[in-house]
Amino acid sequence: MPLSVGTKAPDFTLPTKATNGPKQITLSANFGKRNTVLAFFPMAFTSTCTTEMCGVSSDLAAYAEMNAAVYGISGDNPFAQEAWARKEGIAVTLLSDYEHQVARVYDAVYDTFLPQIGLGMGGVPKRATYVIDRAGVIQYANCNEDARVVPDFNKVKAKLAELK
Repeated sequence: MPLSVGTKAPDFTLPTKATNGPKQITLSANFGKRNTVLAFFPMAFTSTCTTEMCGVSSDLAAYAEMNAAVYGISGDNPFAQEAWARKEGIAVTLLSDYEHQVARVYDAVYDTFLPQIGLGMGGVPKRATYVIDRAGVIQYANCNEDARVVPDFNKVKAKLAELK
């Protein structure tokens, strides 16, 4: 169950691999300035995650028009995320939650991920999406138990349009 709408978004700082090297991104740096979309996803180099992040990348201009920063968050290390982003043309800022601490705080982790195919890894982020307003309050939350289901980003955009 994702964190509830109306809840203050837990702050965090996570690394990303920018073109000029590693960089730290802090959620609260957006507070008072712009809305934020957090898109948790299980892991890079997988088909559904690629579909999701490529789709969001193609809409970054629309998110910018709605005064929203968009971050994709997975447990992959920043160098793997960078390689994946280059390979697939992903333009979303990808944040590395390598120890799954942020996914746990946002209640967006699998107890066991893909046990049916023998992976059974715990702590992997679920496919969860949050919209956080400029005041740092969660305004939209969705968490899919089925990792094969891409979130409905039309609902995310509708919420952002309300917050404009």
